[in-house]
Amino acid sequence: MAAKETDQFDNGSDTLLDVCDLWKLFPSSRGLLKSPGPPVRAVENVSFSIQDGEAFGLVGESGCGKTTVLRCIVRAIPPTSGRVMFRTESGPVVDLATLTHRQLRPLRPEIQMIFQNPFTSLNPRMRLLDIIGEPLLLQGMKNRQQRVERVKQLLGLVGLPDEYLGRFPHAFSGGERQRIGIARALATHPRLVVADEPLSALDVSVQAQVLNLMRDLQRQLKLTFLLVSHDLGVVRHFCDRVAVMYAGQIVEMAAVEDIFASPKHPYTAALLESVPEPDPRGRESLRVLGGEVPNPAAPPSGCRFHPRCPHATDTCRQAVPLWESAGPDHWVACHHADTWPRTEGGRVYDSDEGMTKDK
Repeated sequence: MAAKETDQFDNGSDTLLDVCDLWKLFPSSRGLLKSPGPPVRAVENVSFSIQDGEAFGLVGESGCGKTTVLRCIVRAIPPTSGRVMFRTESGPVVDLATLTHRQLRPLRPEIQMIFQNPFTSLNPRMRLLDIIGEPLLLQGMKNRQQRVERVKQLLGLVGLPDEYLGRFPHAFSGGERQRIGIARALATHPRLVVADEPLSALDVSVQAQVLNLMRDLQRQLKLTFLLVSHDLGVVRHFCDRVAVMYAGQIVEMAAVEDIFASPKHPYTAALLESVPEPDPRGRESLRVLGGEVPNPAAPPSGCRFHPRCPHATDTCRQAVPLWESAGPDHWVACHHADTWPRTEGGRVYDSDEGMTKDK
C-alpha cells in the first residue's frame, strides 16, 4: 500500500499530526536455541493525519496494532521506520520519530496521554495534589501555591472537589481515578491528547459519564484527541473521523457517519455486524466473524483479511489491495470495495459464509 497522505502541512493547513508510512517490527526467536525468527510486523505502512481540534479514532480487534501505533507516536517505543510529523506550538514542524529523548523533552507538555487502567497509572504512594502537580513541577512551576491553584482549577474541570487534594488513589472509585488521569493529562495545556482505551477498565454505568466529560473538555479547551478503542459505540459518539485497523494495517478510513452508514471494507462491515443490538429478540441474528487474526510474524499473502473474508477471490489471495478513494474523504484498501454484497444501513452482511452465529 502506498503512503496515503503527504505534504499535509503545506498551504497553511490545520494539520496537527501527520503519520506517514509508519512501521514497527519486533524481533522474534524460535526453537530451544532461540535462533532469530521472522520479525513480528506489529504495524506496517500506517498513514493518517489529524487536524487541529479533531477527535480521531483508531479501531480494530485486539492485537491489530492500535496501541503500538499510539506508543510510536508518543515515542514510548521507537518506530522502525516512517515519519511522525507534529506541528509544535511555536510553529515549526518536527519529526517525532527521529528526535532524541533530550530533544523530545521540551515537546512532552504538548502531547499528553490518558492511560487504559486508571489505578495502575497512578502512584499509590502519592497524594492527589502531587500526582496532578508533578507534571507542573517538571515543567518548571516551582512555586507550590501556584501548583495548588492550578490543580484546583484542573479538579474543577473534571468535576472533582478541592477537598480531594490530600487523598491517595485507593480512596477513589474507578471513574474518579480516570478523572484524575484526565486532569493530569491536561495539566500542561497539551495540544494533542492520546487516549488508550480510556473507558475499558470502567463500569458501564461510569463509562458514559467519563466519555461525556472528555467530549465537553475537547469542545471547551479545543483539544485534539487520538482515541484508541475497540468499542464502536464510543468511537461513534466521540470521534469525527475513524481509521479501521486489521493485522497491523489500516484498511478503511472515513468520517464516522460514513463508516457506520456505508462501510466499504468487509472487515469494517463485520465489526459493525458484531455489535449487539439492544433488543432481546435480535439475539439470534447476532453474527460473529469467524477465523483467527493472522500471525503478524507470518501474515498471509495478498489481502491480510482474505482468510476470514466470505467474499474473497483469487485476486484477494494473490495481490495486495491498493489504497483508493471510495468517496469524499473516504479511503479503503479492498479489491472489491464497490462490488461485494451488502445492504444499506444497519446489518451489512447477506451471507453466512465465514460468519458464525452467536448462540
